[in-house]
This record gives sequence, structure tokens and C-alpha cells, in this order.
Amino acid sequence: MSPNLTGRHSNFSETGLRRIRDVLARHVESGKIPGLVALISRGGETHIEAVGTMCHDGGAPMRRDTIFRMASTTKPVTMAAAMILLDECRLRLDDLVEPWLPELADRQVLKRIDGPLDDTVPARRPITVRDLLTSTFGLGMNLTALGTPIMDAVFEQGIFSQSATALPEPDEWMRRLGTLPLMHQPGEHWQYQISHDVLGVLVARVTGQSFESFLGERVLDPLGMKDTGFHVPAGKIDRLPPCYTPNPQTGEFTVWDEAVGGQYSAPPAFQSGGGGLVSTVDDYHAYFRMLLNGGMHEGERILSRPAVELMTTNCLTPEQNAARTTMARNNVHVGFGQGQHGGWGMGMAVRTYRGDYAPIGQFGWDGGTGTSTYADPHNQLTGILLTQVAMSTPDSARAIHDFWTTLYQAIDD
Repeated sequence: MSPNLTGRHSNFSETGLRRIRDVLARHVESGKIPGLVALISRGGETHIEAVGTMCHDGGAPMRRDTIFRMASTTKPVTMAAAMILLDECRLRLDDLVEPWLPELADRQVLKRIDGPLDDTVPARRPITVRDLLTSTFGLGMNLTALGTPIMDAVFEQGIFSQSATALPEPDEWMRRLGTLPLMHQPGEHWQYQISHDVLGVLVARVTGQSFESFLGERVLDPLGMKDTGFHVPAGKIDRLPPCYTPNPQTGEFTVWDEAVGGQYSAPPAFQSGGGGLVSTVDDYHAYFRMLLNGGMHEGERILSRPAVELMTTNCLTPEQNAARTTMARNNVHVGFGQGQHGGWGMGMAVRTYRGDYAPIGQFGWDGGTGTSTYADPHNQLTGILLTQVAMSTPDSARAIHDFWTTLYQAIDD
């Protein structure tokens, strides 16, 4: 580890720091993960670990400023744009979304999740801003319902932003979304992913700016997140590794996305709030430290304290959360054990029970490209682990688990 502070470590034990380094190095030496960058921070003390290489067959080393595709770890950061609009009363929690998103008016809801798309009943009520913020508006990625007509339609329409196909621009994306029925009644069930992409469109329509420009102006720029955005400019593309989806049967490295000429090498038509950001450990550290600091960054307020508290507190009833709990506990193979957190706030998981070494109240999320970022108010701690090995195999998930285990055992006070 390369400490930023000299002298005695007050926040982590030397033995613990060594164990973090050894465990991460073991994952890289196994040949399953080409390289990774980790950051741990507590009480003004920050340690960075960059291990291995950008490519699976060697080449340039991983560095502190390596840029990663954040995938779903995008969600906690893009949520800040919506929270700013709540702070400024340009949106209200229980406003209907129809004035800005007319495509979501007059919804039909499937009678059963696996039924034909025309076997529907009218929605009991309109969709609200709160439904989008808490991922309960009625449509989402259900990994346990693959092969049903509605999930097939989501893929066919090009709605899912973490697939290899490029998304259409926002108005066309919303038009396509509006052709689909909801899977559940508004407000009834937590469902993954799609709500965050809708929120990006909502922010753009409310502000009259692109989602990226509003997020940049109000969140990324004030936090100094200079390497965070929806694509990697040509001058920085050498800092972006390829992203791999290993073959689940053989473990062989398959490139999902190249750096040069890949999905992130040019500005996308659709700026995905659910999974579109690229970033670095230092940029994400600035964001999560701001959350731990109640919305303040170096004397400047980014979000109000109540906005941060709302985002990072469980917002779901047990009924709304049932599907998430089921996925975490009964379909462990889908997320390789990720998701045993209990609750969900706005844009991130929030631990409501003790399921591993992390305490209740820890918040953050993981990404399908092998990324993980959480902050822990109880210990005033932030941890970030970034790889570019997608979760088609358990390898990056196991590295993430081991990172968190070793991070917590390194706390020594």
C-alpha cells in the first residue's frame, strides 16, 4: 500500500494493510483477474493499491489513474443529480412524472409477470418521482424472469443499457419504453436498473440540459471528478483497459469491450444513469467522502444533509423489497452472493442487518464489470475496488468479497 501519510497509521493496522495487499495480489497471480486498483480511506488516511496489468496478456501496469467502466456502480453517483432537483424544489417526491415523461402516462400492467404482453390491467395509479428514485415504478431487469415475453421485449427494444448494443437517443428510448406494459403496479416492487436510466432522462427534461452536462456542472466538476463521464476522450483512452467477460465454462478471457474504438471511445447517444459512467478510484473517493461528510466537499455544499440521509437510508417496505431479498438469498449464483445487504435507499444498497463484516448503515453498490464502492458512516470509512472482469464468472465477485473482508479486519482501534 502507498500511504499518503507518513508515520504511524492510526486508522488501519500494518498487518491488516499487508493482508489486503497480499489477498488482492493473490487474485491477480491466480490469472483470473489481470489487474485491479483498490482504495481504502478512513479519517483522512488513504491507501491505494494498483496490482497487475491492464490486459490479461500483460502490457501496461494498472495505475492509480486507470479509468474503469463503472457499470452499475454508476447508480449512486447519478442519483445526486436528481437529489439536487429535490433540494431546489424543481421536483417533489410525490409529483407525477407525466408532465416531463408523457411516455409513462396511462400505464397498463401485466396480470402475471410471465404472461403475454397484451394480458394486462390498467395501472392503479400514475407513476411518481418517488417510484423512480426508489426503483419501484413497475419495470426493471428481473434476472429470475429471463425468457418471459416482457424480458424478451426489454432486450429486443434495446432498453437495457448494459448490453453490447448501442442505445438510441433519449426521446426514442423513452418512446420504446412507453410501448411496454409494466411488470408490477407502480410502487409495489423494487426492480433493478431501468428506473435509473429513466431518471437521467427526467433530469435532462426538467433542467433543459443534457444529463451529462447537468451532472457535470453540479456534481462532477465541484467534486473535482475530472476523469468521470460517459465516455473516455481520445487523449485519455490509453488509461482505459479492455473489459473482459470470461467464458463461464472455460474461464477463457473474451473481450466484451475494447478501449480504442469501443463503446466508451465516443460520446454515446444515450447517457445511462444506470450504468454509463467511467471513472477512477480518486474520483469515486471524492464522491463517497462527500456523502460521508453530509453533502459537503471542501467547504462547498453539493447536496443537503437530509438529501444524503434519504439516499443512504433504506426506503423500501418489506413487501417492496421481497424480490430483491429473494434474488440475493435464493439465486446466489446470479450475483455470486452480492446483494446480501437488506435494504435499498436511492441509487444504492443500504445494510439493514449484519450479513458479513460490514456494519448496519454501510451504503454503496457493485457493478457487473467487477467494480465495488461502499462507504460506512459508523467507521467513517470508504472502500473502492475496481477491476474490468465482468461477473460472467465468480472471480471478480470473490475478489470484491475478499477486499471487504480484509478491509474490515484492517481496522485497528
